[in-house]
Amino acid sequence: MRLLIVEDEKRLALSLAAGLRAEGFAVDVVHDGLEGLHRAGDGSYDLVVLDIMLPGMNGYRVCGALRAAGHDVPILMLTAKDGEYDEAEGLDTGADDYLTKPFSYVVLVARVKALLRRRGRTASPVLRAGELTVDTAARRVRLGEEEVTLTAKEFAVLEQLVTRAGDVVSKAEILEHVWDFAYEGDPNIVEVYVSALRRKLGPEVITTVRGAGYRLEDR
Repeated sequence: MRLLIVEDEKRLALSLAAGLRAEGFAVDVVHDGLEGLHRAGDGSYDLVVLDIMLPGMNGYRVCGALRAAGHDVPILMLTAKDGEYDEAEGLDTGADDYLTKPFSYVVLVARVKALLRRRGRTASPVLRAGELTVDTAARRVRLGEEEVTLTAKEFAVLEQLVTRAGDVVSKAEILEHVWDFAYEGDPNIVEVYVSALRRKLGPEVITTVRGAGYRLEDR
């Protein structure tokens, strides 16, 4: 899944991004409210972590503009302020959750995962395709009765495929949601991770559809 951090404290933003990437998320970072609105408005993000005190446009206005334009992306607001009025204003503009600085990184990750589960509108975060079971909350994978250990990036690629099990997912779509927008490496990196998943899950689990992408078989 792809997250956007809009935070002008660069050290904090980069620290959060590094931690969330270690959790398997693709993370983009911008430090200006107007740029954050532009990025979030393209509809390619699964969640936005949005600071309130930003240059260019503050977080309240960014959030309000996104909601006014019809974007329902989950928004977790961050602020150094501490008061009921600030929290109420943030939620009134359409934010889904609110976290006051300084905050625990563990709490932030838990809030992010909770918002993503809520957006999924499913009773369970567990996805199944044939004998494959993927627990997106616990980030655990089982093939039949056997647990399979995956790296964070392998899990992220598998999550994109299992979410659309039976459908063809293009290489570009996987790159967009698993790697950052600034990634300028070889797009064939997707093939490397698909090959790794095949070694761990079996060659028949993921099918290559020439010229189109990959399909996780749902049978």
